[in-house]
Amino acid sequence: MEVKSEMKFKWWHGALILALLLAILSPLASSSPDGLEKVAEDKGFISTALEPFFEIVPDYVIPGVPNEAVATILAGIMGTLILFGIGYGLAKLLRARGEA
Repeated sequence: MEVKSEMKFKWWHGALILALLLAILSPLASSSPDGLEKVAEDKGFISTALEPFFEIVPDYVIPGVPNEAVATILAGIMGTLILFGIGYGLAKLLRARGEA
């Protein structure tokens, strides 16, 4: 007996592919500060910002990778996969819990 494994394309497959594509294109993003950072600079309170307690990927760049664009892409892919894994795991957990 032959078991046919067929995987249907689900909406989250497309979302994951899109997120990974955006991570790959991330070095093309603007180097200008984001809106909140720009306002903080303009209003003069940027110096009061606190550093985070910890950083998994400091400044969105993988340390030790000499090419900054590649380091940024790798950091984006890593962050995307980590968040996807957490979301997927939570969804599986909640679904299993709801079926119990």
